[in-house]
Amino acid sequence: MSRPRFQLLPFALAALLVAGPGCRTVPPKDYTLLREHLPKSILVLPPLNESTAVEATYGYLAAVTRPLAELGYYVFPVAVVDQFLKENGLPTAGEMHQIPLKKVDEILGADSVLYLTVTQYGSKYQVVNSKTVVWAKAKLVDTRSGLLLWEGQGGAESNSGGSGNLIGDLITAAITQAVNSSTDQAHNVAPVATALLFTTKDQGLLIGPRHPEFGKPK
Repeated sequence: MSRPRFQLLPFALAALLVAGPGCRTVPPKDYTLLREHLPKSILVLPPLNESTAVEATYGYLAAVTRPLAELGYYVFPVAVVDQFLKENGLPTAGEMHQIPLKKVDEILGADSVLYLTVTQYGSKYQVVNSKTVVWAKAKLVDTRSGLLLWEGQGGAESNSGGSGNLIGDLITAAITQAVNSSTDQAHNVAPVATALLFTTKDQGLLIGPRHPEFGKPK
């Protein structure tokens, strides 16, 4: 089956990370449970934030819907879900992650819930270069059985690099740091990070029922 294609954003990606720190090779995932309980719909909860960036939760959440939808799943509107849960006494992502699956099934009718944790989000500066990293962990759980259908981790990194000209690199690094300090560069990396997390061959999710290739012979 063909997989959706994602256009890389117009900045240099020095590394695309899907295997984890150290880029070690990982074996293909076992998709038995996901195939047996393949959901038609996914409810994405706002991510937990283990990074130092306060904007990580909603910066990452904004980039989740597209890759999931292009894989062939119905994704409950993330902003609507977030507002609904806040209005019903759950103001933080941590509290939202404690919702009983039975309630999600009864009230919202979602087939599955996607739990996300952002572990890295933002820019790091060195003497002559800088890099922006977005990294997250994910778990997809069936609302009716409570079974863990899939879990993974992945992300993307944008590296400014250096030219070899020390003075020029120092000037460039100073400018880059000033620009990155005033803008959310991780917001630009997040769409690539989510695409890699969900669509990497043998590690991401399987295509869903709404995908045009679903059910067709390989």
